[in-house]
Amino acid sequence: MNATVALILALAAGTYAFRLVGPALHGRVRLPQRVHALAAAGAVVLLAALLATGALTENGTFAGWARPGGVLVAAALAWRRAPFVVVVLEAAVTTAVLRAVVPGAA
Repeated sequence: MNATVALILALAAGTYAFRLVGPALHGRVRLPQRVHALAAAGAVVLLAALLATGALTENGTFAGWARPGGVLVAAALAWRRAPFVVVVLEAAVTTAVLRAVVPGAA
């Protein structure tokens, strides 16, 4: 067995162990309310970071103004609780219009 296979098996076993810990400890361990609040805030921060890197970069460089414009339109519509199809279509239209009209917006 080479090192790559051993590493994959170790990671698989660790992942499976993490998945078993949740149901095994459910109801036995009580986490403070502060931990729950920090976990929720951490999830929001990670989602925002993912959104920012996906919207603003492409191949390690700035993606241009069209993509962030479409993301901002989508965020505004989602905030106003528009239907998902409307959010996606408006973001796509905004991005396409910005790419067609603004030079260097690619």
